[in-house]
Amino acid sequence: MGKTNPLNDNDLKEFVELQKAAILNAQSGETEKSWSLAIGDIDESTYDLSVKNPNIEEAAPLREPKVIIDDIIALDKESEAILAKIQELF
Repeated sequence: MGKTNPLNDNDLKEFVELQKAAILNAQSGETEKSWSLAIGDIDESTYDLSVKNPNIEEAAPLREPKVIIDDIIALDKESEAILAKIQELF
C-alpha cells in the first residue's frame, strides 16, 4: 500500500469478514494476514501503524561478503572433490 497503490475495498474484504465472525463467535479474528495490536503497543509520538506482522518470522540477517566468499570457496572445493571422484569412475 502506498501513494501509487491505494487501499481499496478488496484489501479490506477479508478483514471485515474476520471481524464480523469474531464478534459473532467471540473469536480473535487473527490470521497470517491480520492481527490486533494493544493500544499500549502503539508509539504515541508517531502513531506509526506500519505493517510489522508478528505472525511471520523475520528474514535472516544478511551475511558479510567475506563469509559469502568463504562459503563459495568451500563449495567449490567440495564440487572439485566430487568431480574428481566421478572422473576416477571413468
